Amino acid sequence: MSQLTPRAVAWADTMAGHQRAGVVSAHAESTARIAGGEPVGREAREAAEAARLRPGAALANGAGQRAIDEEPDVERTCFERDRDRIVHSTAFRRLAGKTQVVVFPTDHQRTRLTHALEVAQVATSIARGVGANATLAEAIALGHDCGHGPGGHASEDAFDPFLPDGYDHGPWGADVVLTSLNLCAETLDGIRNHSWSRPAPATIEGEIVSWADRIAYCAHDLEDAVGAGIVSLDELPAEVTEVAGGGRREQLATFVRAAVSATCATGQVAMAPEPAAALAALRAFNYERIYTREESLAQSRAVVSVLTALVEYYAAHPAALPANLRAGDPVRSAVTYVGGMTDRFAFDAALSLLGWDPARLPASSMPGWPG
Repeated sequence: MSQLTPRAVAWADTMAGHQRAGVVSAHAESTARIAGGEPVGREAREAAEAARLRPGAALANGAGQRAIDEEPDVERTCFERDRDRIVHSTAFRRLAGKTQVVVFPTDHQRTRLTHALEVAQVATSIARGVGANATLAEAIALGHDCGHGPGGHASEDAFDPFLPDGYDHGPWGADVVLTSLNLCAETLDGIRNHSWSRPAPATIEGEIVSWADRIAYCAHDLEDAVGAGIVSLDELPAEVTEVAGGGRREQLATFVRAAVSATCATGQVAMAPEPAAALAALRAFNYERIYTREESLAQSRAVVSVLTALVEYYAAHPAALPANLRAGDPVRSAVTYVGGMTDRFAFDAALSLLGWDPARLPASSMPGWPG
Protein backbone atom coordinates (compact mmCIF):
# COMPACT_ATOMS: atom_id res chain seq x y z
CA MET A 1 0.00 0.00 0.00
CA SER A 2 2.98 2.35 0.55
CA GLN A 3 3.36 2.83 -3.21
CA LEU A 4 -0.25 3.87 -3.70
CA THR A 5 -1.24 7.51 -4.02
CA PRO A 6 -3.39 9.07 -1.29
CA ARG A 7 -6.31 9.13 -3.74
CA ALA A 8 -5.97 5.38 -4.41
CA VAL A 9 -5.79 4.66 -0.68
CA ALA A 10 -8.88 6.79 0.01
CA TRP A 11 -10.78 4.97 -2.74
CA ALA A 12 -9.73 1.58 -1.38
CA ASP A 13 -10.95 2.60 2.07
CA THR A 14 -14.54 2.73 0.73
CA MET A 15 -14.61 -1.01 -0.01
CA ALA A 16 -17.08 -1.81 2.77
CA GLY A 17 -19.07 1.43 2.80
CA HIS A 18 -20.25 2.88 6.10
CA GLN A 19 -22.31 0.86 8.56
CA ARG A 20 -24.70 2.38 11.01
CA ALA A 21 -28.14 1.55 12.39
CA GLY A 22 -27.87 -1.96 10.99
CA VAL A 23 -27.40 -0.97 7.33
CA VAL A 24 -24.52 0.06 5.05
CA SER A 25 -24.52 3.41 3.25
CA ALA A 26 -22.28 4.78 0.52
CA HIS A 27 -21.44 8.02 2.32
CA ALA A 28 -20.35 8.53 5.91
CA GLU A 29 -22.56 11.58 6.44
CA SER A 30 -25.62 10.63 4.41
CA THR A 31 -28.66 12.82 5.22
CA ALA A 32 -30.94 12.16 2.22
CA ARG A 33 -34.14 10.34 3.22
CA ILE A 34 -37.29 8.98 1.57
CA ALA A 35 -40.44 7.62 3.17
CA GLY A 36 -40.23 3.88 3.74
CA GLY A 37 -42.75 1.29 2.63
CA GLU A 38 -43.11 -1.66 0.30
CA PRO A 39 -40.91 -1.75 -2.84
CA VAL A 40 -42.59 -0.23 -5.90
CA GLY A 41 -42.68 -3.36 -8.03
CA ARG A 42 -43.93 -4.21 -11.47
CA GLU A 43 -47.62 -4.44 -10.64
CA ALA A 44 -47.59 -1.03 -8.95
CA ARG A 45 -45.76 0.45 -11.92
CA GLU A 46 -48.23 -1.07 -14.35
CA ALA A 47 -51.12 0.37 -12.34
CA ALA A 48 -49.49 3.79 -12.30
CA GLU A 49 -49.03 3.65 -16.09
CA ALA A 50 -52.64 2.67 -16.65
CA ALA A 51 -53.80 5.58 -14.48
CA ARG A 52 -51.42 8.16 -15.96
CA LEU A 53 -51.12 7.42 -19.69
CA ARG A 54 -53.71 8.46 -22.24
CA PRO A 55 -55.92 5.98 -24.10
CA GLY A 56 -54.00 4.67 -27.10
CA ALA A 57 -50.66 4.48 -25.30
CA ALA A 58 -49.07 1.05 -25.06
CA LEU A 59 -49.46 -0.45 -21.59
CA ALA A 60 -46.98 -2.86 -20.06
CA ASN A 61 -48.57 -6.15 -19.10
CA GLY A 62 -46.82 -8.92 -17.22
CA ALA A 63 -43.92 -10.45 -19.11
CA GLY A 64 -45.09 -8.90 -22.39
CA GLN A 65 -45.66 -10.44 -25.81
CA ARG A 66 -42.43 -12.29 -26.51
CA ALA A 67 -41.49 -14.99 -29.02
CA ILE A 68 -40.42 -17.17 -26.10
CA ASP A 69 -42.65 -17.01 -23.03
CA GLU A 70 -41.04 -15.78 -19.83
CA GLU A 71 -42.10 -15.25 -16.26
CA PRO A 72 -42.87 -11.62 -15.40
CA ASP A 73 -40.16 -9.72 -13.54
CA VAL A 74 -40.87 -8.82 -9.93
CA GLU A 75 -39.59 -5.24 -10.14
CA ARG A 76 -39.64 -4.14 -13.78
CA THR A 77 -42.34 -3.82 -16.41
CA CYS A 78 -41.84 -5.69 -19.66
CA PHE A 79 -40.77 -2.53 -21.49
CA GLU A 80 -38.32 -1.61 -18.73
CA ARG A 81 -36.76 -5.05 -19.16
CA ASP A 82 -36.47 -4.46 -22.92
CA ARG A 83 -34.76 -1.15 -22.35
CA ASP A 84 -32.29 -2.74 -19.95
CA ARG A 85 -31.56 -5.68 -22.23
CA ILE A 86 -30.77 -3.38 -25.14
CA VAL A 87 -28.47 -1.16 -23.06
CA HIS A 88 -26.49 -4.18 -21.84
CA SER A 89 -26.30 -5.88 -25.26
CA THR A 90 -23.17 -6.30 -27.35
CA ALA A 91 -24.94 -4.80 -30.36
CA PHE A 92 -25.67 -1.59 -28.46
CA ARG A 93 -22.11 -1.26 -27.17
CA ARG A 94 -20.76 -1.69 -30.69
CA LEU A 95 -22.68 1.39 -31.82
CA ALA A 96 -19.89 3.39 -30.16
CA GLY A 97 -17.59 2.19 -32.94
CA LYS A 98 -19.98 2.66 -35.85
CA THR A 99 -20.29 5.62 -38.19
CA GLN A 100 -23.13 8.09 -37.86
CA VAL A 101 -22.15 10.26 -40.85
CA VAL A 102 -18.37 9.98 -41.05
CA VAL A 103 -15.76 7.38 -40.23
CA PHE A 104 -12.96 8.07 -37.76
CA PRO A 105 -14.95 10.62 -35.71
CA THR A 106 -13.19 12.99 -33.36
CA ASP A 107 -14.08 13.10 -29.68
CA HIS A 108 -16.89 15.56 -30.39
CA GLN A 109 -18.45 13.94 -33.46
CA ARG A 110 -21.49 11.70 -33.18
CA THR A 111 -21.36 7.93 -33.43
CA ARG A 112 -24.32 5.59 -33.79
CA LEU A 113 -24.29 5.25 -30.00
CA THR A 114 -24.54 8.95 -29.23
CA HIS A 115 -27.16 9.24 -31.98
CA ALA A 116 -29.25 6.52 -30.32
CA LEU A 117 -29.00 8.33 -26.98
CA GLU A 118 -30.11 11.61 -28.53
CA VAL A 119 -33.02 9.93 -30.30
CA ALA A 120 -34.04 8.42 -26.97
CA GLN A 121 -33.99 11.87 -25.34
CA VAL A 122 -36.18 13.36 -28.07
CA ALA A 123 -38.53 10.36 -28.09
CA THR A 124 -39.08 10.37 -24.33
CA SER A 125 -39.69 14.13 -24.38
CA ILE A 126 -42.41 13.72 -27.00
CA ALA A 127 -43.87 10.63 -25.33
CA ARG A 128 -44.15 12.33 -21.95
CA GLY A 129 -45.66 15.40 -23.55
CA VAL A 130 -48.44 13.48 -25.27
CA GLY A 131 -49.12 10.97 -22.48
CA ALA A 132 -47.61 7.96 -24.27
CA ASN A 133 -45.41 5.24 -22.80
CA ALA A 134 -42.00 6.89 -22.50
CA THR A 135 -40.35 3.64 -21.42
CA LEU A 136 -41.38 1.82 -24.60
CA ALA A 137 -40.37 4.82 -26.72
CA GLU A 138 -36.96 4.85 -25.04
CA ALA A 139 -36.44 1.12 -25.62
CA ILE A 140 -37.30 1.43 -29.31
CA ALA A 141 -35.07 4.49 -29.70
CA LEU A 142 -32.08 2.88 -28.03
CA GLY A 143 -32.39 -0.21 -30.23
CA HIS A 144 -33.48 1.38 -33.49
CA ASP A 145 -30.04 1.40 -35.17
CA CYS A 146 -28.59 -1.84 -33.79
CA GLY A 147 -28.97 -3.35 -37.25
CA HIS A 148 -26.58 -0.88 -38.87
CA GLY A 149 -23.35 -2.29 -40.22
CA PRO A 150 -19.98 -0.52 -40.18
CA GLY A 151 -19.69 2.58 -42.29
CA GLY A 152 -23.25 3.84 -41.85
CA HIS A 153 -25.88 3.53 -44.58
CA ALA A 154 -23.19 2.52 -47.08
CA SER A 155 -23.20 -0.90 -45.41
CA GLU A 156 -26.76 -1.42 -46.62
CA ASP A 157 -25.61 -0.83 -50.19
CA ALA A 158 -22.74 -3.27 -49.65
CA PHE A 159 -24.92 -6.04 -48.21
CA ASP A 160 -27.93 -5.65 -50.51
CA PRO A 161 -26.60 -7.88 -53.33
CA PHE A 162 -25.95 -10.78 -50.96
CA LEU A 163 -29.50 -11.15 -49.62
CA PRO A 164 -32.64 -11.99 -51.63
CA ASP A 165 -34.69 -9.28 -49.90
CA GLY A 166 -31.84 -6.82 -49.53
CA TYR A 167 -30.45 -5.38 -46.30
CA ASP A 168 -32.49 -2.88 -44.32
CA HIS A 169 -31.06 -1.97 -40.93
CA GLY A 170 -34.46 -1.75 -39.23
CA PRO A 171 -35.75 -5.27 -39.99
CA TRP A 172 -32.21 -6.66 -39.73
CA GLY A 173 -31.83 -5.22 -36.26
CA ALA A 174 -35.19 -6.51 -35.07
CA ASP A 175 -35.16 -9.90 -36.78
CA VAL A 176 -31.47 -10.84 -36.70
CA VAL A 177 -29.25 -8.76 -34.42
CA LEU A 178 -31.54 -8.47 -31.38
CA THR A 179 -33.40 -11.79 -31.55
CA SER A 180 -31.38 -13.30 -28.71
CA LEU A 181 -32.77 -10.63 -26.35
CA ASN A 182 -36.34 -11.97 -26.78
CA LEU A 183 -37.76 -8.44 -26.80
CA CYS A 184 -41.45 -7.58 -26.69
CA ALA A 185 -43.38 -7.49 -29.96
CA GLU A 186 -44.05 -3.74 -29.57
CA THR A 187 -40.35 -2.98 -29.14
CA LEU A 188 -39.33 -5.08 -32.14
CA ASP A 189 -42.09 -3.57 -34.27
CA GLY A 190 -40.88 -0.05 -33.51
CA ILE A 191 -37.27 -0.96 -34.30
CA ARG A 192 -38.28 -2.79 -37.47
CA ASN A 193 -40.39 0.06 -38.84
CA HIS A 194 -38.78 3.26 -37.58
CA SER A 195 -37.66 4.41 -41.04
CA TRP A 196 -40.19 6.53 -42.92
CA SER A 197 -39.91 4.26 -45.96
CA ARG A 198 -41.16 1.29 -43.91
CA PRO A 199 -44.76 0.41 -42.98
CA ALA A 200 -46.09 2.47 -40.08
CA PRO A 201 -45.27 1.10 -36.62
CA ALA A 202 -48.18 -0.51 -34.77
CA THR A 203 -47.88 1.72 -31.69
CA ILE A 204 -47.95 5.43 -31.00
CA GLU A 205 -44.56 5.01 -29.33
CA GLY A 206 -43.10 3.49 -32.49
CA GLU A 207 -44.34 6.44 -34.54
CA ILE A 208 -42.89 8.83 -31.99
CA VAL A 209 -39.46 7.26 -32.51
CA SER A 210 -39.84 7.65 -36.29
CA TRP A 211 -40.17 11.40 -35.77
CA ALA A 212 -37.57 11.53 -33.00
CA ASP A 213 -34.98 9.85 -35.22
CA ARG A 214 -35.40 12.44 -37.96
CA ILE A 215 -35.53 15.37 -35.55
CA ALA A 216 -32.37 14.26 -33.76
CA TYR A 217 -30.18 13.46 -36.76
CA CYS A 218 -31.20 16.55 -38.72
CA ALA A 219 -30.15 18.78 -35.83
CA HIS A 220 -27.02 16.95 -34.66
CA ASP A 221 -25.64 16.09 -38.11
CA LEU A 222 -25.81 19.78 -38.95
CA GLU A 223 -24.05 20.66 -35.70
CA ASP A 224 -21.26 18.19 -36.49
CA ALA A 225 -20.83 19.56 -39.99
CA VAL A 226 -20.70 23.14 -38.72
CA GLY A 227 -18.10 22.16 -36.14
CA ALA A 228 -16.00 20.57 -38.87
CA GLY A 229 -16.21 23.63 -41.12
CA ILE A 230 -18.18 21.89 -43.87
CA VAL A 231 -21.14 24.26 -43.71
CA SER A 232 -22.04 27.45 -41.88
CA LEU A 233 -25.27 28.24 -40.08
CA ASP A 234 -25.44 31.37 -42.22
CA GLU A 235 -26.08 29.10 -45.20
CA LEU A 236 -29.26 27.58 -43.77
CA PRO A 237 -32.39 28.46 -45.76
CA ALA A 238 -34.71 31.04 -44.24
CA GLU A 239 -37.56 28.54 -44.01
CA VAL A 240 -35.45 26.70 -41.41
CA THR A 241 -34.04 29.59 -39.40
CA GLU A 242 -37.24 31.65 -39.30
CA VAL A 243 -39.19 28.73 -37.83
CA ALA A 244 -36.67 26.65 -35.92
CA GLY A 245 -33.61 28.84 -35.42
CA GLY A 246 -30.06 28.13 -36.43
CA GLY A 247 -28.68 25.85 -33.73
CA ARG A 248 -29.36 22.38 -32.41
CA ARG A 249 -30.91 23.50 -29.14
CA GLU A 250 -33.47 25.78 -30.78
CA GLN A 251 -34.25 23.27 -33.49
CA LEU A 252 -34.84 20.39 -31.08
CA ALA A 253 -37.08 22.54 -28.89
CA THR A 254 -39.11 23.73 -31.89
CA PHE A 255 -39.62 20.31 -33.42
CA VAL A 256 -40.33 18.50 -30.14
CA ARG A 257 -42.94 21.08 -29.16
CA ALA A 258 -44.44 20.96 -32.64
CA ALA A 259 -44.77 17.19 -32.46
CA VAL A 260 -46.33 17.32 -28.99
CA SER A 261 -48.74 20.09 -29.95
CA ALA A 262 -49.98 18.47 -33.16
CA THR A 263 -50.23 15.01 -31.61
CA CYS A 264 -52.28 16.29 -28.68
CA ALA A 265 -54.53 18.24 -31.05
CA THR A 266 -55.12 15.48 -33.60
CA GLY A 267 -54.50 12.20 -31.79
CA GLN A 268 -51.92 11.10 -34.36
CA VAL A 269 -48.16 11.60 -34.24
CA ALA A 270 -47.67 14.54 -36.57
CA MET A 271 -46.55 18.15 -36.99
CA ALA A 272 -48.31 21.22 -38.29
CA PRO A 273 -47.33 22.12 -41.88
CA GLU A 274 -45.01 25.02 -41.02
CA PRO A 275 -42.61 23.22 -38.61
CA ALA A 276 -42.85 20.07 -40.75
CA ALA A 277 -41.74 22.09 -43.76
CA ALA A 278 -38.86 23.55 -41.75
CA LEU A 279 -37.73 20.05 -40.73
CA ALA A 280 -37.97 18.89 -44.35
CA ALA A 281 -35.94 21.88 -45.50
CA LEU A 282 -33.28 21.18 -42.87
CA ARG A 283 -33.08 17.55 -43.98
CA ALA A 284 -32.85 18.59 -47.63
CA PHE A 285 -30.03 21.00 -46.77
CA ASN A 286 -28.14 18.27 -44.93
CA TYR A 287 -28.75 15.81 -47.75
CA GLU A 288 -27.26 18.12 -50.36
CA ARG A 289 -24.49 19.75 -48.35
CA ILE A 290 -23.40 16.90 -46.03
CA TYR A 291 -24.61 13.44 -47.02
CA THR A 292 -24.14 13.68 -50.81
CA ARG A 293 -21.11 15.96 -51.03
CA GLU A 294 -18.34 14.35 -53.08
CA GLU A 295 -16.15 13.58 -50.07
CA SER A 296 -19.03 11.75 -48.38
CA LEU A 297 -19.86 9.82 -51.55
CA ALA A 298 -16.21 8.82 -51.93
CA GLN A 299 -16.22 7.60 -48.34
CA SER A 300 -19.34 5.54 -49.05
CA ARG A 301 -17.84 3.97 -52.17
CA ALA A 302 -14.76 2.94 -50.20
CA VAL A 303 -16.91 1.46 -47.42
CA VAL A 304 -18.90 -0.57 -49.95
CA SER A 305 -15.67 -1.92 -51.48
CA VAL A 306 -14.26 -3.00 -48.12
CA LEU A 307 -17.45 -4.63 -46.85
CA THR A 308 -18.16 -6.37 -50.14
CA ALA A 309 -14.68 -7.91 -50.11
CA LEU A 310 -15.07 -9.04 -46.50
CA VAL A 311 -18.43 -10.71 -47.11
CA GLU A 312 -17.05 -12.47 -50.17
CA TYR A 313 -14.07 -13.70 -48.18
CA TYR A 314 -16.06 -15.08 -45.25
CA ALA A 315 -18.69 -16.62 -47.55
CA ALA A 316 -15.90 -18.48 -49.33
CA HIS A 317 -14.12 -19.38 -46.05
CA PRO A 318 -16.89 -20.19 -43.52
CA ALA A 319 -14.34 -21.87 -41.24
CA ALA A 320 -13.00 -18.37 -40.56
CA LEU A 321 -16.36 -17.32 -39.10
CA PRO A 322 -17.10 -17.57 -35.37
CA ALA A 323 -18.32 -21.05 -34.43
CA ASN A 324 -21.90 -19.93 -33.84
CA LEU A 325 -22.17 -18.66 -37.44
CA ARG A 326 -20.71 -21.63 -39.32
CA ALA A 327 -24.01 -23.45 -39.74
CA GLY A 328 -26.58 -22.44 -42.34
CA ASP A 329 -26.18 -20.33 -45.46
CA PRO A 330 -22.54 -19.15 -45.55
CA VAL A 331 -23.42 -15.94 -47.40
CA ARG A 332 -26.02 -14.89 -44.85
CA SER A 333 -23.66 -15.87 -42.04
CA ALA A 334 -20.93 -13.75 -43.62
CA VAL A 335 -23.28 -10.74 -43.82
CA THR A 336 -24.30 -11.29 -40.20
CA TYR A 337 -20.69 -11.33 -39.04
CA VAL A 338 -19.46 -8.38 -41.09
CA GLY A 339 -22.60 -6.41 -40.29
CA GLY A 340 -21.83 -6.73 -36.59
CA MET A 341 -18.32 -5.33 -36.92
CA THR A 342 -17.34 -1.86 -35.79
CA ASP A 343 -15.74 0.42 -38.37
CA ARG A 344 -12.19 -0.09 -37.18
CA PHE A 345 -12.57 -3.84 -36.78
CA ALA A 346 -13.80 -4.09 -40.37
CA PHE A 347 -11.07 -1.87 -41.79
CA ASP A 348 -8.39 -3.65 -39.77
CA ALA A 349 -9.71 -6.98 -41.06
CA ALA A 350 -9.40 -5.71 -44.61
CA LEU A 351 -5.75 -4.84 -43.95
CA SER A 352 -4.75 -7.96 -42.03
CA LEU A 353 -6.98 -10.58 -43.63
CA LEU A 354 -7.23 -9.38 -47.22
CA GLY A 355 -3.98 -7.48 -47.54
CA TRP A 356 -5.97 -4.38 -48.44
CA ASP A 357 -4.05 -1.33 -49.60
CA PRO A 358 -4.49 1.30 -46.83
CA ALA A 359 -4.99 3.93 -49.52
CA ARG A 360 -8.23 2.18 -50.48
CA LEU A 361 -9.74 2.44 -47.02
CA PRO A 362 -12.48 5.04 -46.55
CA ALA A 363 -11.12 8.47 -45.79
CA SER A 364 -13.06 10.68 -43.45
CA SER A 365 -15.18 13.33 -45.08
CA MET A 366 -14.30 15.76 -42.31
CA PRO A 367 -11.30 18.01 -43.05
CA GLY A 368 -8.08 16.96 -41.42
CA TRP A 369 -9.33 13.60 -40.20
CA PRO A 370 -7.33 10.40 -40.74
CA GLY A 371 -8.43 7.88 -43.27
